[in-house]
Amino acid sequence: MRTLHYIVVNVFTAPDGNPFSGNALAVFPHADGVSDARMQAIAQQLNLSETTFVRHSGDDQPGADADVRIFTPGYELPFAGHPTLGTAAVLDAERGLGGEVALHFPAGTVPVSIRNGLVTLTAQPPRYRDAPDDAVLAGALGLAAGRFAGRARFVDTGTEQLVVPVASADDVFACQPDVTRFGEAALNGRGIAQALVWAPSEAGIVARFFWVQAGQIGEDFGTGSACANLGGWLLGQGRTLPFTSTMLQGHGVKRLAHLQLDLTGTGAIRVSGRVNRIGHGTFELPDE
Repeated sequence: MRTLHYIVVNVFTAPDGNPFSGNALAVFPHADGVSDARMQAIAQQLNLSETTFVRHSGDDQPGADADVRIFTPGYELPFAGHPTLGTAAVLDAERGLGGEVALHFPAGTVPVSIRNGLVTLTAQPPRYRDAPDDAVLAGALGLAAGRFAGRARFVDTGTEQLVVPVASADDVFACQPDVTRFGEAALNGRGIAQALVWAPSEAGIVARFFWVQAGQIGEDFGTGSACANLGGWLLGQGRTLPFTSTMLQGHGVKRLAHLQLDLTGTGAIRVSGRVNRIGHGTFELPDE
């Protein structure tokens, strides 16, 4: 019998301290020897947007404090933002890493810093791929073709996603993705349909993140990887640097997340948020 301990945190929580804002994450800080199949089964059992499994870093991962695997209830991700920040916060608290944590993922090693209550990752340089035209995207998102505010592009700063600018916050709220059309238009290089739809607002950036899983449209609470990809999109448009803004996400699921996006003067992409620990538990499982 093996006992696996996990910690539940909320990532990208609100500045007012609401413990039930942001995006939930389960972190298994001692997961050496757990098989891929068992990690996937545990993630399905917990049914959170993501669950992370922490293992000792290998000789082929120089400079990393830990090797991390990220699983949704249905598949593994090579990188994701809120699992990165939440896992780094847990490991920093458990190991006393001094507020500087380097996590290795299948997508590469990501540095994370923890300062003044904010956990910050630095994303990888962006890569780009062309997206379908506005008419196709309009049908996929349930919007009029004239409501787009720029060129949609696939952006990859760790995991590829479609980034779609629209004219106003009302257009963000009006999105009603069609599962079939969206599944075709937003399909990334790993065969997963994902898109961030966003618009500027007085509060900063208003966004919703959609994906297809098990034949249905899902909407995420707070997506750090998409915030990083938005940073990559802005860099590709020649945004004046430095740049900082707050991305508010989760309107369609009635649970807001607050994500801080910073583009440095040299074009580095940083995503920050607050992490609140809210619980813990154990799994008692037969040996594999």
